[in-house]
Amino acid sequence: MQFVIRRITLTGLASLVLCASAAELSAASAAPAGASTLVIDGAGDGHGVGMSQDGALGLAEHGWTYNAILAHYYTGTALGSAPADTVVKVLVGSKVKKLPLETYVRGVVSAEMSASWPIAALEAQAVASRTYAITSDAGGSKFDLYSDDRSQVYLGKTAETSRTNSAVAATAGQIVTYAGKPAVTYFFAGSGGQTESVQNAFPGAEPEPWLVSVADPYEAGPLRRWTATMSFASAGSRLSGLVKGAFTGIEVLKRGLSPRIVSAYVLGSKGRTLVSGPELEARLGLYSTWAYFSAKNAKGTRAEPDASGQSPAPTPTAQPANVGGTGGSAATAGTPSGKPTGVNGQGGVPAG
Repeated sequence: MQFVIRRITLTGLASLVLCASAAELSAASAAPAGASTLVIDGAGDGHGVGMSQDGALGLAEHGWTYNAILAHYYTGTALGSAPADTVVKVLVGSKVKKLPLETYVRGVVSAEMSASWPIAALEAQAVASRTYAITSDAGGSKFDLYSDDRSQVYLGKTAETSRTNSAVAATAGQIVTYAGKPAVTYFFAGSGGQTESVQNAFPGAEPEPWLVSVADPYEAGPLRRWTATMSFASAGSRLSGLVKGAFTGIEVLKRGLSPRIVSAYVLGSKGRTLVSGPELEARLGLYSTWAYFSAKNAKGTRAEPDASGQSPAPTPTAQPANVGGTGGSAATAGTPSGKPTGVNGQGGVPAG
């Protein structure tokens, strides 16, 4: 099974003003009269499951070793060894390449993480990427991995560096295991300070004991806090097919522990539509599902309805412009327990 969700930039979001009255759904759920702008205060970059790359950077800068970093993000795991002479099949363009596992990993680490980062972070990435590779079957019997962000980014020998190759060599053959079996090692760009349990991030996913929400104390990435704005007209357009009548707002129903959105209603003048957090993120072009909504007009700003009971996010910093990199794609197969099919998530992305 494959999960592919990656960093989505917000370069197309505009702070437009729509000077039209919003139709009322109800006093509790409709946008205030004259509401023009949807304000989204958010945190983090990516799906939030597993290892946070920006968090791994922070831990490494505070003296953590790669095995300690991995044990922090993948609860209850240990290090094991990949089968000798493992070969992975990678779809590069329209051709499938068969690559020795270590050759493949050398072409991934340099694409997923800045070579200038501390060696412990690079070593953690090497082990996570190696484990991801042997637990993936993105193409079924035809191939194991895409070479792009549908799996994890592979750029081949031309992208290798001496530092990232050293990290791969220092961890040669090592993988993350749970109960003696290879564990799915999802990773992503930035957590916002807390990772998320897998069942709250990927619709239909079963809980996994090593993929649980943990604090990320040293995560200080460029998208730790962000704010985005768009007109109600733009939001309604992005949510086309989900809006019944005229778009009047968003009501969050359930959040995870981080607190990323698990489910919400898209509110319209003629009714409401249930939507998952990941679909809402994708439709609105957000960095993550850790998002709080409010409606702003000339009279002020009012929080959108939120039945989750989770406290609002801290006041975010300004949204950075043109942030590059990606977050992480989820592994696809070979997990200790069954995984749902047809679920999109995220695995590995260039950071920094």
